[in-house]
Amino acid sequence: MRGDRDKDPVLRFHGAAHGVTGSCYEIGTSRARILVDCGLFQGSKSERELNYGAFPFAPEAIDAVILTHAHIDHSGLLPKLVKQGFSGPIHTTRATIDLCSVMLPDAAHIQEMEVEQLNRRNVQRGRQPVEPIYRQEDAAACMSLFRALEYCEWTTIAEGLRARLWNAGHLLGSASVELEIDRDDAPLRIIFSSDIGPDHKLLQADPEGPAGFDYLICESTYGDRDRPDFSPEQRRSQLGEIVRGAAEANGPLIVPSFAVERTQELLVDLYLLMESGDVPTAPIFVDSPLATRASAIFERHADEIEQGNVLRQALNSRELRFTETVEQSKAINRLNGFFVVIAASGMCDAGRIRHHLKANLWRRNATVMMAGFQVQGSLGRILLDGARRVRIQGEEVEVKARIRLFDLYSGHADAGELVAWVKARTPVKQVVFLTHGEEGGLGGLREKLTGIMPYDKIIMPRLDDAFQLSPRGCLPIDVNEPRRLRPEKIARLDWHNDLSKLLLEISEAVGAAADERGRAAIVRRMRRALEDSDA
Repeated sequence: MRGDRDKDPVLRFHGAAHGVTGSCYEIGTSRARILVDCGLFQGSKSERELNYGAFPFAPEAIDAVILTHAHIDHSGLLPKLVKQGFSGPIHTTRATIDLCSVMLPDAAHIQEMEVEQLNRRNVQRGRQPVEPIYRQEDAAACMSLFRALEYCEWTTIAEGLRARLWNAGHLLGSASVELEIDRDDAPLRIIFSSDIGPDHKLLQADPEGPAGFDYLICESTYGDRDRPDFSPEQRRSQLGEIVRGAAEANGPLIVPSFAVERTQELLVDLYLLMESGDVPTAPIFVDSPLATRASAIFERHADEIEQGNVLRQALNSRELRFTETVEQSKAINRLNGFFVVIAASGMCDAGRIRHHLKANLWRRNATVMMAGFQVQGSLGRILLDGARRVRIQGEEVEVKARIRLFDLYSGHADAGELVAWVKARTPVKQVVFLTHGEEGGLGGLREKLTGIMPYDKIIMPRLDDAFQLSPRGCLPIDVNEPRRLRPEKIARLDWHNDLSKLLLEISEAVGAAADERGRAAIVRRMRRALEDSDA
């Protein structure tokens, strides 16, 4: 019996466990170790610090990687993996390779620029310089390891382990991963959903996949909510209301948007709205070098995309302007009246969107439209939660702009669509693992799946959890190591968010004091509080 267990593969959850970023799963057998995804952590500073720490495995011991899609929370630590010793193949679709060829160098460039700015401040503060997670040469080295797979075709990934990709309907080139692991009797069958796209997504086909598995790993981003059914015409109609409101205010419409696919979807609908006269014609600035390069890739793959011809027309419309240089980007905010700016990052935590928000949040005639899910701890989530003041690039900014959420472009299936996807994969003989969701999404989907699977057969793993998988059931493994981040710190506001909020509250209280005497009294109380805490 012990010998059989030694042959059982071990599944380890290195990311996207009770959170929606840092996707990384390890499958280890007696003959090989592979990763499914190796993504960047986003959100609170505590979670982002995981990107700088050691991997919970030896990179040189990994035989291969299967990448489900190009989004940075799934691909963003691959250059670090290579930098630290991984030299095996990275298997994925051709379209994902094309997108990664622009996204990973862009991620490296952003890290280099932000670290350069931080180190200038560190010199002034007497602090030690820091290094970026990886550099552009690491991204280039990573790209040399990519190997293209076709949908629906079996490929041997490592000794005794085969994989087949299925269109996940989430992003150009996105895939669910089917695995077969050889055993003495019958292969163990596992499927990783990756990110599942919703039905009737603007540029992508509906998700696909086979049925009948021993184990299923499913994302849960929107596991607690059912979106109303919207036709493309209804979605454009609602977008039109926001656009007309921004035009009537005679101010800019600022859209923090994910550079890959979300931006292209927005461009299609804005083009159709302006062409039909449903909204005023105005300049549309795509202020993201990454979005510019990604748009070229989408145009190149237009024949593989639903409504590819309309996308081509939108990308070549007279209203659209792609900006490249920082000077061009800054010049946008010298314009008056109504115009549209689409800039990354989609959660407002990096990229050019930061200076657009800094330049416009204080304007009453500005509109900021969040176009997708905002992770806990991100600036986008803080704005949606109603913050009156925020700190951007070390400066306080009052929030007077109208903040809107328009989540009808979501690349993620809602609860009903996730349940339908899982049901179509049944029978699942052993366990469904729920990942890539915050507490609400995980708990909501678990409740909805109980009609398909027994409650005790639905597991919500924590970061760094590990399970031994067999045809008879799974066994939790005690890893005997401290977790990289305590479970209660994942997908939560952290000390850095609390400190930023406290500094804003102090500044607001001091500014609201009637005179210098009142301001001095507030400072004295703060000083006494700090002295009491030291005691």
